[in-house]
Amino acid sequence: MADRRPPDRPATLKDVAAAAGVSIATASKALRGGYKVRADTRGRVERAAAALRFTPTRLDANRPHGRSGTVGLITHDLEGRFSIPVMMGAEDAFGTGGIQAFLCDARGDAKKEREQVRALLARRVDGFIVVGDTTNPRPSLGRDLRVPVVYAYSPSADPTDISVVSDGYGAGRLAIEHLLDSGRRRIAYVAGDPSFAAAVDRAAGAGEAMASRGLQFVGGGPFFGDWTEAWGRRETRRLLASDTEIDAIACGADQLARGVLDALRETGRRVPTDIAVMGHDDWRHIATQARPPLSSISMDLEELGRLAARLLFTAIDGGGGAGVHVVPTRLVVRGSTAPAPAPEVQLPATGRRP
Repeated sequence: MADRRPPDRPATLKDVAAAAGVSIATASKALRGGYKVRADTRGRVERAAAALRFTPTRLDANRPHGRSGTVGLITHDLEGRFSIPVMMGAEDAFGTGGIQAFLCDARGDAKKEREQVRALLARRVDGFIVVGDTTNPRPSLGRDLRVPVVYAYSPSADPTDISVVSDGYGAGRLAIEHLLDSGRRRIAYVAGDPSFAAAVDRAAGAGEAMASRGLQFVGGGPFFGDWTEAWGRRETRRLLASDTEIDAIACGADQLARGVLDALRETGRRVPTDIAVMGHDDWRHIATQARPPLSSISMDLEELGRLAARLLFTAIDGGGGAGVHVVPTRLVVRGSTAPAPAPEVQLPATGRRP
């Protein structure tokens, strides 16, 4: 833990991280507590901070004049599986930048959101990240705020604002291309609620991928319903009862896919041997516990949160970034998809034993 800084300069978080042999983000988490940091790592960071006589308040000495080193993080879905990964990614980036975040849950209430914005402005925050609970556009907070705002997951309806979203259209393409590359051709598509942009965008991307190979969805889909396992089960039973030949079912969400798996199992279909199943969201406690484990599309929401934080840092420093920034999705392959079995080839009899 050699201290190589000039004797007249106070220690920074970067100095502590270097002395402890960890990243700045890890050092920040270890010193603030409440994070999953290994005990030995936390101890090493605390010893380094003590040796360097580091105190968090000294971070302010390295900030431009007038900056508080704090940001507001407003969510509309604190318990949701989408907003929490976004906030975790943003928090990682805040730690790297030595930024503190004030977290508020607006719970889908526009009036409550406005109250929280006023309260946070009174605390002199340097900017806001607003995390939505759907991918539908949301109203802008307006241009009268004295600090920048980044909208994450739910884009702002104002195209001149800074928004960060997941690539729903590209995700639909990615899911279908995986099934096609696995040898599937008779693909049905079970979608979610069409009032959600996520359902429409994913289905549109999936349909384009089919069309690019000269194919259409089985039964004239996509079939829109709601975001439940019950809808997945019901639509799968209807498809199977129609005696339509199917070798894969792609779904707009993992909940739908779990319902599809239930219906296939109930009717004696083998997954993926008879019918492959593809999900979306990579919701781990569904995807990994499904039988077989569910192939899915990850929206990489932590990276979405990190990008939102980086864009906010840039905006706070006077940089640009207006418009919608799209984060690519990732394919996560598990046991519910596999190459379709090759057709058996009947060889002519030769009279010879193999």
